Amino acid sequence: MIVAATQFSPVAGDIDANVRTIAALVRAAGAEGARVVVFSELSLTGYEPSLIRDTPALVLAEDDARLDPVREACRAVGAAAVVNGPVRTEGAGSGITTLVIGPDGSLLARYDKRHLYGVEAEVFAAGTADGRFALDGVRFALATCYDNRFPDLAARAAADGCSVYLASSVLGADNDSFETVYPVRARDFGLYVVLGNVLGANEDGVGTGRAGAWGPDGGRIADAGPEGPGFVLAEVG
Repeated sequence: MIVAATQFSPVAGDIDANVRTIAALVRAAGAEGARVVVFSELSLTGYEPSLIRDTPALVLAEDDARLDPVREACRAVGAAAVVNGPVRTEGAGSGITTLVIGPDGSLLARYDKRHLYGVEAEVFAAGTADGRFALDGVRFALATCYDNRFPDLAARAAADGCSVYLASSVLGADNDSFETVYPVRARDFGLYVVLGNVLGANEDGVGTGRAGAWGPDGGRIADAGPEGPGFVLAEVG
């Protein structure tokens, strides 16, 4: 199983532009053999909680037509896309939501971030359920940025038969998660950990890239580096 970990600089509040970038990365990674392509937290809108709070049109539905280019890209290359954005909940609110769009363009899974950080709690509703999906016999777990600070998510993933843990995050250069969170989750629970991260300025600071993956021994097996947009491939499962 080949997974692609991506990084790019979302355009704040421009869903259409970000969808075009996401669809292009899915097509490029799929052409190189990726079966799953992982994106950063709020990749659909940029990490801009205050802008999302003040702009209701930025909240998407699960079947939102604005995601059609991503669905088409998934079908074209036979890859699943793990995308994240503000998505309506059953009530009046929205979550920081991962949508897994399958290789046939259908929705494989939804996961709403369980542990909200800072201003997020004023804008979004916290999720209450773990995120799971399976593809080609490999079972995946979903987590979003601050979620990864809580080892019980990874513990449940391992206990539930997951071998790959997908993290959609927004991390700056001064964030210690690259050393103290992602490799530790991998090593402690015998998981492959795959990180999609952001580049560029956002409401939280400046994203540093370094998307990639860690093996079950905690060692880095893929690193996209801190410079440009794109993706890196990792063999997992």
